[in-house]
Amino acid sequence: MKSLLLSTVINAIALWLTTVMVTGVHIIPANQQSLGYVFTLAFVALVFGLVNGTIGRVLRFLAFPIYVLTLGLMALVVNALLLMFVGWLTQVLGFGYGLQVDTFGAGFWGAIVLSIVSWLLGLLLRPARGL
Repeated sequence: MKSLLLSTVINAIALWLTTVMVTGVHIIPANQQSLGYVFTLAFVALVFGLVNGTIGRVLRFLAFPIYVLTLGLMALVVNALLLMFVGWLTQVLGFGYGLQVDTFGAGFWGAIVLSIVSWLLGLLLRPARGL
């Protein structure tokens, strides 16, 4: 349970930083208050974690031969498509609020920034194992 909560917090911070750094990736809050923005960010982070953990794993498994042929560059495309899917899904599930990804290019750069930021935050916030 702690792992899920920590992963959601890391995803939320990484998503927030991605929306700050990449134009074309936005969070549309449930209301204009800051608490609504935080709840929307937590909702999007939770959906992102679930989609990445389920659909993302299946896509990565199925696309493994293409990953090998493209020397891993296909991973960038798959991550961008997953980010765009999360944007669409949160708009549908959130009744108009959630993540908005304007173009594939924004999703591509957003996925790169999101991956790097969440990796760095994971290094900082997760306790070291086996020490």
